[in-house]
Amino acid sequence: MKIVITDGATVTGGDLSFDIFKQFGEVVIYDLTAPEEIAERIKDADIVLCNKTPMTAEVMKDAKNLKYIGLFATGFNNVDLEYTKSHNIIVCNVPSYSTEAVAQHTFALILELLCRVSDYNKTVKEGDWVKSRTFSYFPIPLFELSGKTIGLVGLGSIGTRVADIALAFGMKVIAYKRSKVTDERIEQVTFDELLKRSDIVSLHCPLNKDSENLMNSEAFAKMKDGAVFINTARGGMVDEIALRNALTSGKLLGAGLDVLRKEPIDKDCPLLNVENCIITPHIAWAGLETRKRLMGVVTSNIKAFIDGKPINTV
Repeated sequence: MKIVITDGATVTGGDLSFDIFKQFGEVVIYDLTAPEEIAERIKDADIVLCNKTPMTAEVMKDAKNLKYIGLFATGFNNVDLEYTKSHNIIVCNVPSYSTEAVAQHTFALILELLCRVSDYNKTVKEGDWVKSRTFSYFPIPLFELSGKTIGLVGLGSIGTRVADIALAFGMKVIAYKRSKVTDERIEQVTFDELLKRSDIVSLHCPLNKDSENLMNSEAFAKMKDGAVFINTARGGMVDEIALRNALTSGKLLGAGLDVLRKEPIDKDCPLLNVENCIITPHIAWAGLETRKRLMGVVTSNIKAFIDGKPINTV
C-alpha cells in the first residue's frame, strides 16, 4: 500500500520517526501540504495520514485507491465525513491521547496568571532583588487557588482530569454539561450560573455550531469581576474582540490561551499584545510523551484496519 503523510511537520520536528509506518508499505512524507497541492499528492494513495490537512470531497474525488484516513488528532472536522462514508473510506482518530498533557497545560496557564513566576523571574534577572530593601518583595499581586471556584465548560476526559487537579488544590469545581454529571465531587450548573460563580472559567468542550462564539461580550459581562479565563479547547468558541475588551477594561484579571481563531496567529490578532493575556502556540498536546502515545495509537489504528477490525472510527 502507498501511505501519504500530508503534514508531518505538525507532528514532529525531527524528534520522532515515521519509519514505524514502513511496515505497512511505501511511505511518502510531506512536511506540509498547501490546499492546492492536496489532490495531486494523495491521488494514488491507499492510506492518508494527516493532522489538520483539509480532506474535502474535492481533493478526494480523484483518489480512487483511497481506503483509509488516519488522523494524528482527536478532532476530525477537517474531513468530509459524508464523502468518506459514501465512498467506503474508513476514518480513524486518536481519542483521549492528550488528556494528561492538556490538563497539565491548563494549570500551567492558571498558575502563571495567579503566581506570576515568569514575571518575578524577570524582575530578579533585571536586578530588582539585588536592590531590594527587604528579603522579599511582592509588587505583583499573587493569589491562592485553594478555596476558589473553577467552572468547567465541558466535562469529557480532559475536563474531568482538570477537575481532579483542581480538587487536589482545594478548589470548588462546578461544571456545565448537557448530559448529567455523575461525578459527585462536581456540582452541575447552568452556563449562566457557571459564569457568575466562577473565579476561573475554563473551556473543555468541542467546537460546533452550538459552541461557536460561546464566549462573547454578553458571557464575559456575566463573569465575576477579577475572574480568570482559560481556553485550551478551540479558538472558535471565543469572540476575541470581546475578550480583549474584558481584559483591557479590568473586568477580568487575565486570560490564558493555547488556541486562537486563526492559527498560526495573525499579526493583527486583537489579543496579541494584551498585557494580561498569556498565549501559547497550540502546544498543550505537544509534549514528547504525548506525541509518542499519539504515534502508537495511529499505528494500532492502521493495524486494526488491515486486520479488518477497525477501531477508533469516526
